[in-house]
Amino acid sequence: MTDGPLVLGVETSCDETGVGIVRGQRLLADAVASSVDEHARFGGVVPEVASRAHLEAMVPTIERACREAGIRLADLDAIAVTAGPGLAGALLVGVAAAKSLAVALGKPLYGVNHLAAHVAVDIVEHGPLPEPTLAMLVSGGHSSLLLVPDVTADVRSLGSTIDDAAGEAFDKVARVLGLPFPGGPHVDRVATEGNSAFVLFPRGLTSGRDMERHRFDFSFSGLKTSVARWVEARERAGEPVPVADVAASFQEAVVDVLTRKAVLACREHGVDDLLIGGGVAANTRLRAMAQERCDAAGIRLRVPRPGLCTDNGAMVAALGAEMVARGRAPSALDIPADSSMPVTLVRA
Repeated sequence: MTDGPLVLGVETSCDETGVGIVRGQRLLADAVASSVDEHARFGGVVPEVASRAHLEAMVPTIERACREAGIRLADLDAIAVTAGPGLAGALLVGVAAAKSLAVALGKPLYGVNHLAAHVAVDIVEHGPLPEPTLAMLVSGGHSSLLLVPDVTADVRSLGSTIDDAAGEAFDKVARVLGLPFPGGPHVDRVATEGNSAFVLFPRGLTSGRDMERHRFDFSFSGLKTSVARWVEARERAGEPVPVADVAASFQEAVVDVLTRKAVLACREHGVDDLLIGGGVAANTRLRAMAQERCDAAGIRLRVPRPGLCTDNGAMVAALGAEMVARGRAPSALDIPADSSMPVTLVRA
């Protein structure tokens, strides 16, 4: 383990087959095979299609990662895999592949939590995580605020989405506006040409009573419905829909709530470092507003580069490498794929 443990990570929680290789805290390879184009015609991820795509992509993606890293499988110190949460069938493909590698190579297996891995990936980008760190994860399936004293063993949930996640709302609003799937990048792109104050859309769970009961929780279902009704009213009146302005106004509402609650959580828990991860963390407006509000509050902001925010094998390898380095016990070889794995369970 010259420079730290050499770990291969496998990620198959949704529609991307990711295989990453990390040595210590240095990223050697990040190979991803996405099936997003196969889902686009359905307007969303189809679990069975995703599972079959993982089966087809697994071996070639492992081989590509090894070539990029310049290593042989026999060189590895451990195998890490996303054990949950995620789509059950998709997770099963990755877990089965990782178990096979672990048995064939005689290496320890670490079944890790997908959300904790999104936190850990920033280690290969910006170095060791401050302890504690406040993490906000925003994606198609999750909108979570986490207090992270130790990413390998102690992750605490402060709040999460009670209905639609932020990324899910982006996809649904994109469909209403006639934009392609996945919606996030397209809304972000179109919004740059729009007026974010054109429509004042609602900010969910930010009223006085809501802040008492759901202080660090999120809700974007009402916002999505508000956008749809606004667009429908324009269309019924025979008026054109200003897509860029609506996209910018919707995006502003989402980003306003996310950053406001994240900074509040940092202040109330005495944490000076905020990390943002997940696919929506690639959003340019979210990054800009988070930086503005963190600077004003004296909080240090960490955001991985966009390619490490979306699902990837590097994040799984990074968390696995941290577990090996800290002497965490490996998982049993009969670990299940747990589609509803709680974020507080870092390792299966």
